[in-house]
Amino acid sequence: MHFLLSNDDGYQAPGLEALVRAIAPLGEITVVAPDRDRSAASNSLTLDTPLSVRTAPNGFHYVNGTPTDCVHLAITGLLDREPDMVISGINSGANLGDDVLYSGTVAAAMEGRFLGRPAVAVSLVGKDPVHYDVAATLVARLIKSMLNQNLPSDLLLNINVPDLDYNELQKWEVTRLGKRHKSEASVRMKDPKGREVFWIGPAGPGNDVGPGTDFHAIRHGNISVTPLQFDLTRYDIIEDATAWVTPLTI
Repeated sequence: MHFLLSNDDGYQAPGLEALVRAIAPLGEITVVAPDRDRSAASNSLTLDTPLSVRTAPNGFHYVNGTPTDCVHLAITGLLDREPDMVISGINSGANLGDDVLYSGTVAAAMEGRFLGRPAVAVSLVGKDPVHYDVAATLVARLIKSMLNQNLPSDLLLNINVPDLDYNELQKWEVTRLGKRHKSEASVRMKDPKGREVFWIGPAGPGNDVGPGTDFHAIRHGNISVTPLQFDLTRYDIIEDATAWVTPLTI
């Protein structure tokens, strides 16, 4: 089994190193990750500048691009042997609910799924998380269980692990995405030259956080596993939209 590992926190991130250690007994590992923190890069591809790939002393490949770039390059030409599965993480912080639309961690896994590989995104939920080895061990157990199954090529799992000691964790829970309130206000500041600048505000608190959601699972010390799909069609208003356009002429 050949695993491609990536992330959005950069190739030197502790979560990536923990994941490599935990997954190594399961098969061959190749790491292709961004050269720096590319959090919230979402699914962006770099099309206007060339990308370069370098190799760190520990064998990790790092790219001057986004998480999506890393996985795309790895599968479409960089590697002599294509991976069987893509694993992204372990992200420093949550990827719950609406976060998946912005997350570079989820985007890296999603690119693997788009390119026909089962994929998993892993995040450690906490303000300054530390229990990376716990999360990595748990994910390795899940991956080992999954390998005994006939996995669909379009499989995409979003896993969130509370930043707790192993003995404090409660159970695994398969969940749906919850929703957040709108983001906090942008922060207006002055730079050293007196020019006005803005920092994007933090994500809003949970809104749809009831039983069955990823938010609810994490709040109760559970490991959240959310199967994702990305057909964004809103089927419930197709008839309404048809009525809006029917009277129109070109």
